[in-house]
Amino acid sequence: MQGHPGSRWTFLIAVAVIGLNLRPFITSIGPLAESIRAGTGLSSHGLALLTFVPMVLMGCLAFLGPALQRLLGARPAVIAALVFITLGTFLRFFVSSAWTMVGTAALTGFGVAVVQALFPGIIKREFPQQAGPVMGLYSAMLLGGGALGAQASPILMELTGSWHIGLGALALLGLFAAIVAWRVIPADRPRMPEGNVVRALLARPRSWLLMAFFGLVNGGYTSVVVWLAPSYQQLGWSASASGSLLAVMAICQAAAALFLPALAHRNGSDHRPWLWLTLGCQFAGFAGFALAPDLAPFLFVAATGFGLGGCFALSLVVALDHFSDPVPAGALSALMQGGGFLLAACPPLIVSSLHDLTGGFSAGWIWQMGCIAIAVVLVMRLAPKGYAAAMPSAARSVLSGGS
Repeated sequence: MQGHPGSRWTFLIAVAVIGLNLRPFITSIGPLAESIRAGTGLSSHGLALLTFVPMVLMGCLAFLGPALQRLLGARPAVIAALVFITLGTFLRFFVSSAWTMVGTAALTGFGVAVVQALFPGIIKREFPQQAGPVMGLYSAMLLGGGALGAQASPILMELTGSWHIGLGALALLGLFAAIVAWRVIPADRPRMPEGNVVRALLARPRSWLLMAFFGLVNGGYTSVVVWLAPSYQQLGWSASASGSLLAVMAICQAAAALFLPALAHRNGSDHRPWLWLTLGCQFAGFAGFALAPDLAPFLFVAATGFGLGGCFALSLVVALDHFSDPVPAGALSALMQGGGFLLAACPPLIVSSLHDLTGGFSAGWIWQMGCIAIAVVLVMRLAPKGYAAAMPSAARSVLSGGS
């Protein structure tokens, strides 16, 4: 990042605060699921929609990331998105029906989608040589925000007797982030027109591989944040105790997201061994949920969280590493998230259907283990020596300003 060293630190603060706001609106749902169901009349499939709708928005809007950046500029778009997150969360103070609850999920998900589409490109622009570690910080805070939502919402509900407060009070985080972003994020730099970035990238099979991989991995995350707490409540756990499971998982996610990209950066450009490590941890955690959920639940959530968090952060780094220029790098990251989140929107509904068929959650966790096995195979294709060959025509189209 250019400029005074102090500006580097203030931007890192913005990275942390913005990342912290991107998951509490989802992770706060699971521990309060029964109270939300009683208060709004949501069915089990309706609860799954509270994740499905935001994930679909994250997917669709990610494809529009380059267009939003051209039309609005990255800085104003991110600030406006943080205002949407704040508003959507605040409106949960007043929810009284199923569809208004889904509406708040859509509004907040819209804001999160815009941030996720544009912010990695800003990070690549401001820290071109340290994008990996800074993305690790961003991912860690994103996932740490998940821990905050999972733990704070049931505590606030128990203290106040209102699940509305448990959800709506998280709007304070969004308000703070919007103020910080307005003060800290540098103005956009002028660029020559870059052509149709998304169309160029969609012509490359590597983009589809990254979307598939990201979707398979994040399907595990969406399934867990919706159904892990209810699965343990079905075994007799309280809302706050099951929320603690999600909080521990999210803390482990954040730790892995923070440290694994830095470790991988120091040990060369090939991140595949680290990706396989994270996938192995996920597989072990889901196996525990499926086969012996009461044996060592906190160990299982720790392994799952470590695997999900590390894999999420490393996936973003791998996408950015395909290009040195921040525009195509950010566009590829947004595209990977777009297709990936569209895929990741479906697993909570699949787990819900399997639960209705079998009466338990084991079948859903076993299904997720199968998805991880497919992801293990896809990682074999992500050798860094193949990055240039994977994106040659897309890179030329983007950087030459062609269409």
